Amino acid sequence: MHEMGIVRKIDNLSRIVFPIEVRNKLGIQIGDSLEIFVDDEKIVFKKYAPGCLFCDSISEIVQYKGKKICASCLEELRHT
Repeated sequence: MHEMGIVRKIDNLSRIVFPIEVRNKLGIQIGDSLEIFVDDEKIVFKKYAPGCLFCDSISEIVQYKGKKICASCLEELRHT
């Protein structure tokens, strides 16, 4: 895990602001959705990507090297 040495407090509405450095590094834009996971005592945020990395299709999604890709795009990649 990469530590950036940044500390943020939770405000009175239970919100936290993600520093611009973190958002830029992960390609998170205003309006993007994040998935929230709990791993033992850690809270993990991940940029939400429901569909294919290339075409945003949500049918026939497979995991390829940790990325979500539809069968059509995967087939296209195999032939390039």
